[in-house]
Amino acid sequence: MRLLVATDAWHPQVNGVVRSLEHMMAAGRRRGHDPVMLTPLDFASVPLPGYSEIRLSLVTARGVAARFPALAPTHVHIATEGPIGLATRRVCLAQGRPFTTSYHTRFPEYLAARLPVPERWSYACLRRFHGAASGTMVSTPSLERDLTGRGFTRLMRWTRGVDTELFRPRDGELLPEALSGLPRPFFLFVGRLAVEKNVEAFLRLDLPGTKLVVGDGPDRARLAGIAPAARFLGTLTGEALARVYAASDVFVFPSLTDTFGIVLLEALASGLPVAAYPVTGPLDVIGGTAVGVLDHDLGAAARAALAIPREACRAEALRYTWEASADQFYGNIERAHAEGAPARRGRRLGLLRALPGETPMPRVGEG
Repeated sequence: MRLLVATDAWHPQVNGVVRSLEHMMAAGRRRGHDPVMLTPLDFASVPLPGYSEIRLSLVTARGVAARFPALAPTHVHIATEGPIGLATRRVCLAQGRPFTTSYHTRFPEYLAARLPVPERWSYACLRRFHGAASGTMVSTPSLERDLTGRGFTRLMRWTRGVDTELFRPRDGELLPEALSGLPRPFFLFVGRLAVEKNVEAFLRLDLPGTKLVVGDGPDRARLAGIAPAARFLGTLTGEALARVYAASDVFVFPSLTDTFGIVLLEALASGLPVAAYPVTGPLDVIGGTAVGVLDHDLGAAARAALAIPREACRAEALRYTWEASADQFYGNIERAHAEGAPARRGRRLGLLRALPGETPMPRVGEG
């Protein structure tokens, strides 16, 4: 399989989409596939206003189409709904190529948190975007139920994994220097410091010990002003991040909008119990287990989680592997590709306008 993955989320961004795609590319090579990527690094781009870490590619369908002969993909997966995803979708539709998509981010809720845009408008756009795909991958049962109720079709399950060698209990290791001398227990948040992550709810909790915040984003200065006693450690990766997880006592996940939350698995693999709201993501990963507490009172959940044995958290995390995730990912792509492109039904809507230099495809009932 020569798989082209088109994504607007890539380095230097640090998030679950990027980590998931990194692991899928590596797993694909181990399986004998030949994955290639289209990312913002391939095009001129400008920073997203108010969120400079995210780059918006200055890309057109013509520019993407010009790259297809060299890329020569046998399969296409569109990971995001940004400029690269939109341009790649148009190319696939114009050329009659089947493609898959994945639903990583609740953009309607994120957009509504920043601008007065009704969620139903955004969901209508996303429904049309993903509706042309042969299959749309979603991470959890609760997200699948939610999107099905909103009219999304051809949904396919793709769970996530965790590196249990990097993220592990580290009993006996010295505390990271940044945590030395701080009062315990340590309540940890890891993620983007942006309004959609609801970090403020965590920082306003009345908890003993110290709140630790790992990550960066446009809300950092405002959030630091809310909780001067919290320790903001900035963006951490690799060993530095894993050591902070392992040194902490409870992982607090205040998001109401995440579709999964890979950080939940990283925390559990480190032996860290989870406190979260009972919403999509935590419900699927933590619900029905004994490794976290889900409660609409996040403070009560965080305090109760202190009593959870760390070894139980580690055991639960071992159920999630990136190899199993890759089995689902590549299996979905092969199955969807074999079933063909439902996008052909879109010709009646004028969705398959030919790109410059291409022969227009016949409409349904022609030729």
